[in-house]
Amino acid sequence: MKSMGSRDKLAAASSPRRVLLVVFAFCFAFATFLTFLYTTSHFTTAPGSGSGSIAASTTTTTTTTSGSAGGGGGQGQAGPESVSKQLPVPVFEALVHFASISNATHRMSDTDIRAISSVLRARAPCNLLVFGLGAESPLWLALNHGGRTVFLEENEFYVKYLEPRHPGMEAYDVSYTTKVRDFRDLLAAARAARAKECRPVQNLLFSECRLAINDLPNDLYDVAWDVVLIDGPSGWNPNSPGRMPSIFTTAVLARSGATAAKGPTDVLVHDFQFEVEQVLSREFLCDENRVAGSGTPSLGHFVIRGAGAGAGDAFCSAQEDGSSGEKTRRRRSRK
Repeated sequence: MKSMGSRDKLAAASSPRRVLLVVFAFCFAFATFLTFLYTTSHFTTAPGSGSGSIAASTTTTTTTTSGSAGGGGGQGQAGPESVSKQLPVPVFEALVHFASISNATHRMSDTDIRAISSVLRARAPCNLLVFGLGAESPLWLALNHGGRTVFLEENEFYVKYLEPRHPGMEAYDVSYTTKVRDFRDLLAAARAARAKECRPVQNLLFSECRLAINDLPNDLYDVAWDVVLIDGPSGWNPNSPGRMPSIFTTAVLARSGATAAKGPTDVLVHDFQFEVEQVLSREFLCDENRVAGSGTPSLGHFVIRGAGAGAGDAFCSAQEDGSSGEKTRRRRSRK
């Protein structure tokens, strides 16, 4: 028998492979054709019938992502009703924030948060000024949705850290020159200068009172503030700046300019159980303006009305008027 040459062996071995290759190519083409027919038929019927696995799987995704773009009704799109129920960005960010810091150590008590929220619920949307940034800052921003919320913070790095992470947050760093250890000397100096640079009605931008904050962005002095929350600067040790400047500045803002002209201002002082907060609040915000039953042991709530012309140099009704040297008993203006 004649033996097979190398070419014959190669041809004999490659013949089955060619057959398999042809069969595979045919099966692949047939499968591609069936897939094309299925896909065409499915997308033709899905919009009308609202059924089908692909349409069903994309409905939820389209509704949640296209709602903010104002998509109309129809399969896989958010209708007007679902669009209107979308959470505003600040509210969403606040919920996420609180979910992530629920175990934070430096945060307000639930009673204080509820008391402040109650005031904001009554006044919002409004012009809200907050001294101090903290764990609750995104919440105040969210509760005042539609208004203007401004934060004043002693730590510039904290401002740079929080602003990019919370859309709509407006915060400014403030440099304080006061110290808690000097608060009694500062208070005595302010009392002595109440008829001059530390008077209750003045333009803080040009104030020379040691307790006045006069280096804020100029436009903030012209805002008619509805609510002021004092939760800063820090005052935990003798070298901390303390809240003497924020309380005094708030007391003047509430009695002067646009803030006084628009009506009463709600002032909330956090950590009210401490000496500095109590003493300065009684001196400049006044016990007669404190709202009974509204605050908590650690939160003082005051309602300040504009002093108006001829109010004298006293912050409170029982203080000595520097212009006359006598005790003044001014009548509180009604709402």
